[in-house]
Amino acid sequence: MNNPPEVWVKVCRELEKVISPDALNRWFSSIIPLSYDSGRLVLGVENAIYQYWIEENYLNQLRECATLAMGREVKISFEIVGSKDRPMPTAEDQLLQAEGKEKSKPFSGELVSRYTFESFVAGVNSQFAHAAAQAVADAPARTYNPLFIHGSVGLGKTHLLHAIGHRIMHKKKGAKIVYVTSEQFTNEFISAIQHGELVKFRRRFRQADCLLIDDVQFFAGKDRSQEEFFHTFNALFDGNRQIVLSSDSPPGEVANLQKRLVSRFEWGLSAELQSPDMETRMAILRKKTSSMQVRLGESVLHFIAERVKTNVRRLEGALNRVAAWAALHDRHITPAQVEELLKDFIQQETKPIVTIELIQRRVAEGFDLRVADMTSKRRPAHIALPRMVAMYLSRKMTGKSLQEIGESFGGRDHGTVLHACKTITSRMQSDDRLQQMVGMLTHKLEEPVDR
Repeated sequence: MNNPPEVWVKVCRELEKVISPDALNRWFSSIIPLSYDSGRLVLGVENAIYQYWIEENYLNQLRECATLAMGREVKISFEIVGSKDRPMPTAEDQLLQAEGKEKSKPFSGELVSRYTFESFVAGVNSQFAHAAAQAVADAPARTYNPLFIHGSVGLGKTHLLHAIGHRIMHKKKGAKIVYVTSEQFTNEFISAIQHGELVKFRRRFRQADCLLIDDVQFFAGKDRSQEEFFHTFNALFDGNRQIVLSSDSPPGEVANLQKRLVSRFEWGLSAELQSPDMETRMAILRKKTSSMQVRLGESVLHFIAERVKTNVRRLEGALNRVAAWAALHDRHITPAQVEELLKDFIQQETKPIVTIELIQRRVAEGFDLRVADMTSKRRPAHIALPRMVAMYLSRKMTGKSLQEIGESFGGRDHGTVLHACKTITSRMQSDDRLQQMVGMLTHKLEEPVDR
């Protein structure tokens, strides 16, 4: 059965058994089934609020009901289709109208439809990475190959990877775009070995026009996967195919990667994403509310932008929660209500500012040393290890450059800091006591300061 309205009717009959009539009417009655293919059901919703609320509150029930209705595992995806002046037809109405001739809206494979260049708000924090991504998308394998985008969690790395894929597909019909995380690459590689399908696996990745690999730091320590990706990289590069990679660190700082892989990652261009400033956060919120078709006062947007600073994902999550509350209660929301709704977001944001000096004090206390030992030229083992831990934590928790960290540790060079970070990362994988100590220090550094 590939008729989307007919599939949706069957799913709705199952939903009626587990979801209240009020909830069905409010959140599900306006849904339009867009396509059903290979166990993936794509549903059209009015705006991002509907998608957010269903995903937060009903997604598990929706998946279970779809699986029961179809007798196989069903994956659920959403597309925002907008609202009309007239009510959207129900699934039953659509079934009567379809007459078996409905043309399903195509689903763009592994690419998320809303992650485009048009929906990305570029600020001072992201202008360079955004421009580099556009250049790659407009001229694949002719500008920067590979393009390596790095930055902390939630700043838009995945968004830019998907945007590149969408742009290339739009400009070159039939282009083969492959997007996976490094973890998915590894899992597919293992599965291919187990089932004797290595030829099929290699064809999938090595014949791509553009390969997008997210979170390459998770290749760390997986030697066979790194070996396979090394040859995949070479095949694509030699074939003049575009490669785009993302990571939470620059190529040279990703621990436990083979040197030859790091070398190849550095062949092209490395672009960093940083945390957005206030102006960029406001621009992101305004663009998001426009796409969501919701109205929130400037004072509310300003409150969110002022209190949620860490990353774009957290910022959008806060906006989604506020917008969903406003839609559910059908009234304007005040800054006081926003503050109550976002207590957990604000609590995360009000953690103490972690400085290199604070890290040095906490590490010295934890290892029963003097703070002066952190910056001294002495190198006995009982000082060298804590000093490396402090450098590692400084790199992970302050956002300072290797050069700045080195200068704060007695004028050491960036290579010393990089060596410390890689050493601690590697040793924690086999030394449980060290891992626990680093974890304890991290927790102490993140503890809220009494006010």
